[in-house]
Amino acid sequence: MWMDEEQIQNNPHIMTVDLNSTNMSATMRPEQGPMEYRISGLIFYCFIFIIGVMVNFTALWVFALTTKKRNSVTIYMINVALVDLTFILLLPFRMVYHHQDYWPFGDLFCRIMGAFTIFYPCMALWLFALISTDRYMAIVQPKHGKELRNVPKAVVGSVGVWVMTMGSSVPLLFSQQDPDRASNFTTCIKMQDIIHMRHDNPVNFVRLIFFFLVPICIMIGCYVVIVDNLIHGRTSKLKPKVKQKSIRIIITLIIQVLVCFVPFHVCLVLRLLGNGTDGGYSTWAVFTTFLMNLSTVLDIILYYIVSKQFQDRVISVILYRNYLRSVRRKSRHTHTGSIRSMSNMTSAMI
Repeated sequence: MWMDEEQIQNNPHIMTVDLNSTNMSATMRPEQGPMEYRISGLIFYCFIFIIGVMVNFTALWVFALTTKKRNSVTIYMINVALVDLTFILLLPFRMVYHHQDYWPFGDLFCRIMGAFTIFYPCMALWLFALISTDRYMAIVQPKHGKELRNVPKAVVGSVGVWVMTMGSSVPLLFSQQDPDRASNFTTCIKMQDIIHMRHDNPVNFVRLIFFFLVPICIMIGCYVVIVDNLIHGRTSKLKPKVKQKSIRIIITLIIQVLVCFVPFHVCLVLRLLGNGTDGGYSTWAVFTTFLMNLSTVLDIILYYIVSKQFQDRVISVILYRNYLRSVRRKSRHTHTGSIRSMSNMTSAMI
């Protein structure tokens, strides 16, 4: 038997049940942020995906397939492009989540996305540390550097970093604390925020020390010694091009670390040390994750500095686009000119 609107309004018990059910549905779904954050995130990830795929596929093609004479830096660049591509190819799932405000891919894939959010900066920083060490050997120890800076040892170092980083990220797949359980796994807070990792803080801080502080200290140590040698003129035997290339690589890595990775790890520490009373959404955590994702695009500067072939490829693409534009303009100009000449001939005949 249906009740009319007046009976429903006059029955406070029904209204109370309705309010309680509304509150329950609100509490069952964690806060995912305002609409403007989701829209900005969708736009940002679309930009990163389009630019990142083109840049890193080009880099992987240049370094892995077209570079005939490979060296240690080439191997490191292949690994950087491979890590970036792996991360970028997972971005469409984030974009779907930001667009729908709903996670349709299940809990396991959400755990993979959350683990990869931690995996990517750890892997990138250690690769940057290897590149910094390579530059140190090239500038400060050029005699011994030829023995250490070869392709087999660079491959061993890269594989070691992959195994080490993956081994530290796998336990994140089996975390017992799950902020998405309250929404019946229709959200994926795990890939946006690491608040659920607080119960395992000793392991988290060991991971921070080994995958953030250690590579940062290696990079700083290499840069300090390199700058000291450059200032005191102990690198006179090196070619000017080698010096300039090394300085540009160092500056690029410093900018990327300061802009993309330091804010992310500072936020990580603050969130892990929080009191646990905040919700499952943090604007600061989302913003620093955006900055960390930006590294996949900023690597184009590193590729451009390292490889002459990559420079030529980028320049050829730019020139080809300019060529197409000029051809289109000429064709339009020729087409309009032919129309005018035909009209002039017609008027003359008349």
